Amino acid sequence: MNTSISTLLEGKGRTVCTIPANVTVAEAVAEMNRHKIGSIVVMNGTTLAGIFTERDVLTRVVAGNLDPKSTPITAVMSANVLTIAPTATVQQVMDIFAERRCRHLPVVEAGQLRGLISIGDVSRWVANAHRAEAESLRQYISGGLST
Repeated sequence: MNTSISTLLEGKGRTVCTIPANVTVAEAVAEMNRHKIGSIVVMNGTTLAGIFTERDVLTRVVAGNLDPKSTPITAVMSANVLTIAPTATVQQVMDIFAERRCRHLPVVEAGQLRGLISIGDVSRWVANAHRAEAESLRQYISGGLST
């Protein structure tokens, strides 16, 4: 679990769907639907302004009875987002997901957005690592690997 997040980003790609801070909730949701994603990063120019998630739609927009077409994204996004460095480990990120009950973490280096890691990305990596380890052990036990 000491693998760095940059390794996961290399595998999944560093492309992050972003929107400018001056859009409405309806525009943000349309973009999320277009890309079939559960969160979108809100940018103020080249600076990370926040993140907007499906959970924000439910807890802030729907529960607040707000009009998505007229509500600015900045009114309902999560601002002051916790970010991680590319050098963070998978274990550190798993701990953050558990402690903070969040599902997405922007990866920032030198003030620049470098990627986005989701709980799904980490779960897939852990499952693949366990599969590879189990296969290696099966081969070892059956004599397929030398010591």
